[in-house]
Amino acid sequence: MLSGSLSEPSAAAPRRVMMTVDAVGGVWRYAVDAARGLNARGISVVLVGLGPAPTAGQRGEAEALADTRLVWLDQPLDWMVQTETALDRLGDALSALARDHAADVVHLNVPSQAAGLSVDVPIVAVSHSCVATWWRAVRGGDLPRGWAWQKARTGAGLHAADAVLAPSRSHADAVEAVYGPVPTLTVVPNAVVPVPGAAPAERDPVVFAAGRWWDEGKNGRTLDAAAAMTRWPVHMAGSLDGPNGEDIALAHAVALGEQPGAAVRAAVRRAAVVASPSLYEPFGLSVLEAALEGAALVLSDIQTYREIWDGAALFATRDDPAAFAVALNRLADDPALRALLGARARSIALRYLPDRQADTLAALYGGLAARRSAPPTPASKAHPADAPSVNDRLALAAE
Repeated sequence: MLSGSLSEPSAAAPRRVMMTVDAVGGVWRYAVDAARGLNARGISVVLVGLGPAPTAGQRGEAEALADTRLVWLDQPLDWMVQTETALDRLGDALSALARDHAADVVHLNVPSQAAGLSVDVPIVAVSHSCVATWWRAVRGGDLPRGWAWQKARTGAGLHAADAVLAPSRSHADAVEAVYGPVPTLTVVPNAVVPVPGAAPAERDPVVFAAGRWWDEGKNGRTLDAAAAMTRWPVHMAGSLDGPNGEDIALAHAVALGEQPGAAVRAAVRRAAVVASPSLYEPFGLSVLEAALEGAALVLSDIQTYREIWDGAALFATRDDPAAFAVALNRLADDPALRALLGARARSIALRYLPDRQADTLAALYGGLAARRSAPPTPASKAHPADAPSVNDRLALAAE
């Protein structure tokens, strides 16, 4: 990992990065925090938004960054459209923006966005999630035939990128289980900015959870059913109605609705226990936020959570409300166990801070730029006709 000044980039580091973002889920938090860290290292960022427009608060957060510009395209996210033709203009739009802003690196937070992209700079694609890995984890098996284009387009994007990042080893494994070997794939964990000041000595006797509850992968129904059996109230913050028409109704938990990021962090600070019942979680930023605050965790027993939080949380069978209620009640009844698990979780969370993430990204960008500018060796030269086209990659990925 590169070290050095936080205000001056290394000689090989890019001056400007174009990074895609959306306002729907954790990608917003990832991109804004990454942009902040890159700005501190002398790297300018152009955030290019797709999908539903950001809130006024989100816009204000981006505009407050030192050297970041937010541009919003009238283009959809891949998982929000029914047919691939809805994405026909995306590659040209992103390519034009990269040229207009003189980007040295294009960082895509949805790998399928690399399909159809035509730029002369390195492409970094981050697999925060995708429809095919979501489907396998939540529904089981492969995508229905009508959605096969999603897998094909994402596969093409993965192989078009100069580097592919995953936030956990578990998600990297899931990606390769669906798309086959990805030679450029590496793990760069997510990060969260700590809230200044010590967490309160006394916490509220509540269970708190945050998520896009309309998303079946967040498994809100299991936690809501568990709430009927818990001694402490379960507070669930997050939207119940999704932009794709999905929704959920809560019968037993307290529905707090969609909350600003600052309000969620404040609630996490006060809550004695934080739960996440996810069926599918490539990393889990909300859990990391809770761990940084020293909250005791109850998590679904899935591979990602075991990878990161084993020994620092209680785990419950992912689709068993009674198992969640038992774990939540155990923590409600045992303050010493809450304190022990909270301390362990915070110790792990301190490994996932933005400075480490920003250093890793800056080093990665610099390495890619240096390789791109180096003259090719005879062994690496290839006739352009030998390289597969985007359409060829789409066809290969669909097989």
